[in-house]
Amino acid sequence: MASAALLLPLLGAAPATAQSSASSLQRAFAAAAAEYHVPQSVLLGVSYLQSRWDTHDGAPSVTGGYGPMHLTDARTALATAPHHSEGTEDARGDSARPALPPAARIPSDKELPARLRTLPRAAELTGLSPEELRTDPAANIAGGAALLAAAQRSLGEPLSAGPAGWYGAVARFSGADDTATAAAYANDVYDVLRTGEERMTDAGGPVALAAQPDLAPRTSQLRETGLRTVSAAGTECPATVSCEWIPAPYEQFGDNDYGNHDLADRPAAPGIKYIVVHDTEGRWEGVLDLVQDPTYVSWNYSLRSTDGHIAQHVKAKDVAWHAGNWYINSTSIGLEHEGFLAQPDAWYTEAMYRSSARLVTYLAAKYGIPLDRQHILGHDNVPGPTAAAVSGMHTDPGPYWDWRHYFELLGRPFAATARSGGSGGLVTIRPDYAANQPVYTDCAVKGQPCAAHGSSEVRLYSDHDEKSALIKDVGDGSAPTTGVNDLASRVSTGQQYAVADQWGDWTAIWYLGQKAWFRNPEGQPTAVPAAGQVVTPKDGLASVPLYGRAYPEASAYPAGVPDQGLAALPYTLPKGQKYVVGDKVPGEYYYAVTFSTASHQVVIGDDQYYEIQYGHRVAFVRAADVKVMSSASSAF
Repeated sequence: MASAALLLPLLGAAPATAQSSASSLQRAFAAAAAEYHVPQSVLLGVSYLQSRWDTHDGAPSVTGGYGPMHLTDARTALATAPHHSEGTEDARGDSARPALPPAARIPSDKELPARLRTLPRAAELTGLSPEELRTDPAANIAGGAALLAAAQRSLGEPLSAGPAGWYGAVARFSGADDTATAAAYANDVYDVLRTGEERMTDAGGPVALAAQPDLAPRTSQLRETGLRTVSAAGTECPATVSCEWIPAPYEQFGDNDYGNHDLADRPAAPGIKYIVVHDTEGRWEGVLDLVQDPTYVSWNYSLRSTDGHIAQHVKAKDVAWHAGNWYINSTSIGLEHEGFLAQPDAWYTEAMYRSSARLVTYLAAKYGIPLDRQHILGHDNVPGPTAAAVSGMHTDPGPYWDWRHYFELLGRPFAATARSGGSGGLVTIRPDYAANQPVYTDCAVKGQPCAAHGSSEVRLYSDHDEKSALIKDVGDGSAPTTGVNDLASRVSTGQQYAVADQWGDWTAIWYLGQKAWFRNPEGQPTAVPAAGQVVTPKDGLASVPLYGRAYPEASAYPAGVPDQGLAALPYTLPKGQKYVVGDKVPGEYYYAVTFSTASHQVVIGDDQYYEIQYGHRVAFVRAADVKVMSSASSAF
């Protein structure tokens, strides 16, 4: 049943202004609402939660959902390669024990659930063809209205003008098969109705929904939906999301091997400092099968795209194997989002973004994790733990994850924190997601351009000229490309860098030990000025080494725990360059290489490290090697 907590509005939701002049899309909502006798506000609210009213030019979402109403026909658009089974990354990322490369059998496709087959049902109800419902926004909206009206009738409720009486139909529309998920979805829709929204859609026209702050839906209708009840017992989730416990197994197998995570006592030992955002590269049901295989790897939470439902697999106190770097694994919580990196138009639903933001807000508050891009990392921001691991690290969630919108939902929008003109010494990367469309290749065919699409990432060049060479990642060793998985010459929304130079519409930053340029025109900026702390080598040092993990010095390891070594990366921080400080952390190593926890222990040294934004990925530098200063005092 819905709880009162589920009715709380999402952080960052803003009231809409008065309705703008009607666009063709707005008129389509009005026409469909009139034809199927659905309140227009309900239709708009549901569509906003599905797609934020975007059409995506007929391209399917990550779960095969089409158009503003996200009508699903998943047979047309599902990938099969699971996230941790591609590439060379060892998800555990700890050389103290043999790697456990994922060997789990990829599950075969099962019968698609009803939530992934709503478009064929809409075709039956409207008489419109599936092709029309996929490609014509007005037809798609009509299909959504028909589904809502059918849900309302099935509950024995009248088709009426009052939005308060449509709560049960909205819950049914979610496609969820349990009351908690359906209630969480419906409550999000009614949050949108109360706060109102207005935005310019990707179709080029405005759509608006006037706020109804006093709207109180009839939540009692949920009892009539006939949905099953799923227990949230055992989960660590906020009351504002739907969550169930589907445990990853901690089991012994084979030749004294075990999987697929390690038991611990976090945050007491080790601490929890980061949250890592992944995408699954696989469909929900298959992903759940994999995480329940003890020979595979693990993560703490999975999030479903259609309705934002969450499954928790590993307790926060324990260490999941997800990031490819043992230091990050032992100090982080991993979130897998149903989605695909190399499918630019395989978009994420607003329902999943909102559910994820609520979960991250809850976890960050519980464990004292700052809500910034140095602590809320993408898997693509996690450094290789050693030089040998650098080239095999994963690159998800990739350039199409909307970090700007995500942080708005977290209640921490990226904003200028210094005056323009470089006086703050830093920039925060913040392009307009929809308008920012750098060219990527290799999404579908090697060497071929990906579909043009909005992106969170900005391209870097060796000079203030788009014809100049791309920035090279010396640690990777290969020539830079525009490949969707090549991170060498890309910065991401929310990341901060020290300004190295400016030239007209171009800004240079210190990046991977080089001066890297990006276009930053005043009329359409891709970054905003910022201020903060930076590090640079101590006086007398030409450069200092960087590390992919903050491990203790050799003298800190007790008998019985092998010295892990500092293992410098193939990068340095040169004299005269400055990099933004994310955090100061102690050297820490969690020794856990056996199924029995008797030998597990946390080693903490005297050495301190700074986490810095070095390239696209973060890195660590010994505090003893650098000096810290204000970016404003060190502005170029």
